[in-house]
Amino acid sequence: MPQADIGLIGMAVMGQNLVLNMSDHGFTVAAFNRTVSKVDDFVNGPAAGRDTIIGTHSIEEFVAALKRPRRVMLMVKAGPAVDGFIEKLLPHLEDGDIIIDGGNSNFKDTIRRTRHAESQGKLYIGTGVSGGEEGARHGPSIMPGGSPAAWPHVKDIFQAIAAKADGAPCCDWVGENGAGHFVKMVHNGIEYGDMQLICEAYALMQAIGMTAGEMSKVFAEWNRGELDSYLIQITSDILAKTDELTGRPMVDVILDTAGQKGTGKWTVISACELGMPVTIIGEAVFARCLSAIKEERVAAAQQLRGPKRAFKGERAKFIEDVRQGLYASKICSYAQGFQMMRAAAGEYGWDLNYGGAAAMWRGGCIIRSQFLGRITKAFRGKKEVVNLLLVPYFRSAVRKAQTAWRRVVTKAIRLGVPVPAFSTALAYYDGYRSERLPANLLQAQRDYFGAHTYERVDKPRGEFSHTNWTGTGGATTAGTYTA
Repeated sequence: MPQADIGLIGMAVMGQNLVLNMSDHGFTVAAFNRTVSKVDDFVNGPAAGRDTIIGTHSIEEFVAALKRPRRVMLMVKAGPAVDGFIEKLLPHLEDGDIIIDGGNSNFKDTIRRTRHAESQGKLYIGTGVSGGEEGARHGPSIMPGGSPAAWPHVKDIFQAIAAKADGAPCCDWVGENGAGHFVKMVHNGIEYGDMQLICEAYALMQAIGMTAGEMSKVFAEWNRGELDSYLIQITSDILAKTDELTGRPMVDVILDTAGQKGTGKWTVISACELGMPVTIIGEAVFARCLSAIKEERVAAAQQLRGPKRAFKGERAKFIEDVRQGLYASKICSYAQGFQMMRAAAGEYGWDLNYGGAAAMWRGGCIIRSQFLGRITKAFRGKKEVVNLLLVPYFRSAVRKAQTAWRRVVTKAIRLGVPVPAFSTALAYYDGYRSERLPANLLQAQRDYFGAHTYERVDKPRGEFSHTNWTGTGGATTAGTYTA
């Protein structure tokens, strides 16, 4: 007789922890894995003694254990594995049953899979799950999107197991088809930006001769103010850790080559497709790419020279400048992320709840912070938020930090310390506040060599002109032919 409220496929650490989390909250869960021995290891190990966890050894047994409408959650590697399991499941499911992809899938794949599942009479959810292993076990941030009719059937489960912020679950319906995975992708992109900004603050403090222990105390102090966040907290913890083998700070024995799983890159690609300037996330991705060519950098360091200026000035004042520059850069990064979500909502026809997204990120996820409460409040106001930089609180915060921000970027240049995220954030701010940019010259160049036309300042928007720059180009423009 069916008895499981939900089934989960994929007994890696995230899947196991979600099953245990669901069990803790009173739900009965059926578990399955392609390598069935992992199911037995889980049931007889971490899940031992729990009668609310049912181990199954085939797709047929797994599906038979589920109450109707069947709710099947996939926690498998993004890509072909998800499509493979969908095709294995569909013949065994009935109309109205729900397939849930909880992995880090590309939102465009989720759009396609939602359409496919619905064409077969099934419902589909693509949901971001953030918080890592600890979050999955004790309360992640969950960002579901897909078939709207599926949400009432999973809402109680998802909101029960999600993290809570001020008593509210860090989970709510995001939007249609790929909206959930898109919002998770932007979350991960913002995470890239946050981490790079923190690393640049670390590099600047290192450049003025601070020890890891001293930096740990600074980050701990910062975590008691407006920068209060999970990433600032763990940075303090990391810098305080000593390597047992060498007695050196743990951070100093870790090779400076960063990895990535692709969601930051997806964010940048999507931003280019949407025409959105998410420059800070872009620089964070490229900084990881630069770190990966370690051998080239080691060789280049023997040949390429930069400034050899020692730091001169008051250390405490410089550290405060770094803090203010970090906060201003962080505001710009989130402004870019929310601008990108706004553009995607228009492109894909999603009705996104931006304040709801910020609220979902307040607990459980990697970018959780006090700061997100400010964003949640901004989007719950009466006026539409075009850009967070225009919200009074953030506008004022950047204005107060601006002088320090410029000082620290200037000092980094003089010291030869690369701060791509700090500096591109400042460039974005200066660009966004510029009534006139040099793109007029760029358009003239495009029209000169490619007859791409331009708009005039004395004509209505949308009316295009062309100049015969050389006297031999004629009147034909790029808009009138395809080549």
